[in-house]
Amino acid sequence: MELTSDKPLVSVITPAFNRVMLLQETLNSVISQKNCNFEYLIIDDGSTDGTWDWLQNLQDPRIRVMRHPNHENRGQAASINLGLKKAVGHYVVILDSDDLLAEGALEAHSRFLANNAEFAMVYGSGFAVDNNLDPIYPLFRNNHVEKSDPNNLLLDCYIPSPGLCMFRKAVVDKIGFLEESFRAAQDHDFVLRIAEAFPIAYSGYHSFYYRKHENSISQKGLEKRWSTGFEILNRAEARFPYRRSTIRKRRALLHFRMGQVYWKQGNVGRSAIHILLAGFGDPVRAVNVILGVEKPN
Repeated sequence: MELTSDKPLVSVITPAFNRVMLLQETLNSVISQKNCNFEYLIIDDGSTDGTWDWLQNLQDPRIRVMRHPNHENRGQAASINLGLKKAVGHYVVILDSDDLLAEGALEAHSRFLANNAEFAMVYGSGFAVDNNLDPIYPLFRNNHVEKSDPNNLLLDCYIPSPGLCMFRKAVVDKIGFLEESFRAAQDHDFVLRIAEAFPIAYSGYHSFYYRKHENSISQKGLEKRWSTGFEILNRAEARFPYRRSTIRKRRALLHFRMGQVYWKQGNVGRSAIHILLAGFGDPVRAVNVILGVEKPN
């Protein structure tokens, strides 16, 4: 597909809800990208902190701002879907409103996809960072390899954010949009569906900063995330021929995570039930976690 110079090659989509204090740094990381023709779509999801007013003052012609009818709060998935429907780029990046692109990310990954037609999505390396953008830990080990096996992605959920990824917009025609009924983990479900339908690749290019801060995921948010994980797992099992061991071990991990959430809430009874189910589902991993040999993802 040949693209004219006046049509954006890449569409970057950011859903924003009450993140006006962080959004400036996210925006700067996008508009500072060089050697890539792109558009930047920012969707305000019913913010009440002045986000929409701030967006209205942006002057960069590459930026398109939009919101839902009546300034409704419809959730992250619905906001991303609105962006996908409006996007005109050949490739897409979904960037959360508190994360940042690294220098050269759009150029590197758009070139990778242009030169490797067999892959529908590529993701790169990055760092988790604190509020000052100081590195906390790398998101992948130096020897990380992508085997393009959905079993691995379902089991370990090792792509922590869609901002690491760039995918061909055409994949949406096959796998559909993000699931709007999910108010958590909808990005994991979406990336998983891409991996089930197409080969994916790891570039190793430093492309992303994953901001960790006190408002990123609350304990209530974690409960929603892991409970949604069970629904994602059930749908995945019905949709794709995963190995039975993958389904069993992923379900065990979800029970372990729910046990952790209920333990922190002081609900010892419910925590114990989930921890026991985790142990029955994947006894080897349970022992390794208890002994500190392995950390669950």
